[in-house]
Amino acid sequence: MSADDLEHAFASTARVLANVTGDQLDERTPCASWKVRDLVNHIVGGAAFFAVIAETGQPPATEGTPPDFSAGDFTTAFDQQAKRAVAAFRAEGAMEKPMALPFGQMPGSVFVNIAATDTFTHGWDLAKATRQSTDLEPALAAQLLTNAQAFLPDTMRGPDTKAAFGPRVEVPTSAPAADQLAGFLGRTP
Repeated sequence: MSADDLEHAFASTARVLANVTGDQLDERTPCASWKVRDLVNHIVGGAAFFAVIAETGQPPATEGTPPDFSAGDFTTAFDQQAKRAVAAFRAEGAMEKPMALPFGQMPGSVFVNIAATDTFTHGWDLAKATRQSTDLEPALAAQLLTNAQAFLPDTMRGPDTKAAFGPRVEVPTSAPAADQLAGFLGRTP
């Protein structure tokens, strides 16, 4: 994975985000504990989180109530943070730089894969929740699926709010790669 792949994942999710309307914000998502507004906030906030860690090597300080991006121009906010994150991952030495995450330290070359997978998959969640096509970026989805299959242990799977990923959902190999990725990560296409 590279900063270019992350940029591609951001672009895919930005296209989905641009089609979300205010009347959809209270609709349910494939993430059972989140509504569309929660997912929008996670996507925009996640881009900022990725940027800060790539810039500094440390997670951002969390103080007070997080901003509600869904109440404003979330497409512009996402675009700004996505550009910031891509620039940070493109900076000289970023792929080798140690980056601290809540679950451990890793080089930027590993973290960029996590950022791309998270961004892309939540773009899929948003597309599914807002009745948009989930056949997103087949080549990127296939690459993210291959990476996830190699690195995601079953110990990270469990019920919603209790584990990072749900149990694997079997999806036919004839399904779009993005749907296969979603199933592997515990979503029902």
